[in-house]
Amino acid sequence: MISKKVFIASVIALIVGVSGAFIYLNSKINYDFVSSNEKGNLTLTNLQLAKKFNDDIANSRRNIITETVQKVSPAIVGINVIEIRKVRDPFSSFFDDPFFRQFFGNRGNYNQKVQGLGSGYIISPDGYIVTNDHVAGNAAEITITMTDGSHHKAEIIGSDPTSDICLLKIDGKDLPYVELGTSNDLIIGEWVIALGNPFGLFELNDKPTVTLGVISAIGMNLEPINDRYYLNMIQTDAAINGGNSGGALVNSIGQVIGMNTLIYTAGGNQGNIGLGFAIPIDKVKRIVTELKTSGKIDRDFQIGMSIQSIDSGIANYYDLKSTKGVIITKVIPNTPADKAGLKAGDIIVEIEGYRINNEQTIFGVFQEFRAGQEISVKIIRDNSELIKKMKLDKR
Repeated sequence: MISKKVFIASVIALIVGVSGAFIYLNSKINYDFVSSNEKGNLTLTNLQLAKKFNDDIANSRRNIITETVQKVSPAIVGINVIEIRKVRDPFSSFFDDPFFRQFFGNRGNYNQKVQGLGSGYIISPDGYIVTNDHVAGNAAEITITMTDGSHHKAEIIGSDPTSDICLLKIDGKDLPYVELGTSNDLIIGEWVIALGNPFGLFELNDKPTVTLGVISAIGMNLEPINDRYYLNMIQTDAAINGGNSGGALVNSIGQVIGMNTLIYTAGGNQGNIGLGFAIPIDKVKRIVTELKTSGKIDRDFQIGMSIQSIDSGIANYYDLKSTKGVIITKVIPNTPADKAGLKAGDIIVEIEGYRINNEQTIFGVFQEFRAGQEISVKIIRDNSELIKKMKLDKR
């Protein structure tokens, strides 16, 4: 005879089993009675989800860098130049004799066309273009290539070899142009983009070459090259190669913060090794404004002192911590240096925030100023630091 407990357990199991079967059957019947349109909607929803997922992946490829490149690229130009250079025949001395000259003519100095290339960027809708002086400053012919494939003849409005900045102009209106930012608030490590015409590659597809990097250092005072002075330069590891000179260095929001100008190489390698330098855009803007106004930069002022670099002997004698700076060897009476209270034996270590390393540095620093400007000169005298104010009188 079945016990009461067993009977109750059996009934509960039967109820649970019947309920489960009913639920399964009911769900199956409900699914079987779903209309064909509703089944299609379920499938469509899955497709929409898959498409959204793919779109999200595609959109993730677009970022502030790609948007900046798209924004700035139309205003970047390739520059091709022809210079006329005087060349002396290496064998000209053999033809000084009238006997040889009757056969070979005058083989002394002669003009030769030399082709060059570089980069630039349009800074106004009416066609002003900025580049390096060493790219176009001595050009007899200049051809500008734009990203729409058009070619334009350019004229030199003004060029300044000292700062290595050149201002060009092409005819046009409503041209694409860049936004000029500032170089006063640069952040070491922030993303920067270099755009230009390395090795003439712009001509292949009428598009600038784009390289990406960061600001590696700021305030770099480099040694002069061919009487061109490079102070307060921006260092970047964005790849810069031959032909990039004069191109734009932009920040991640598309503002030009420098003009690509120099690279350092090593071991005879002529390519990029991650040491590129750009002229700060604030300096470019200042020079461009003067070139627009007068076509040249007026540095016609006098200083009135003689200086020399500091060697270890001078540093020991004056108990200096380093050999950085210059020592004044002579002050001419009634000149800006004399009126400022400078004396022979003073050590100049800084001018208007520019650190002075040697003679070459101070020569370059003085190129930054104009006649009539008053500048601060930090000196060391009797082991004490002093600040002297010097007004640069017109020569």
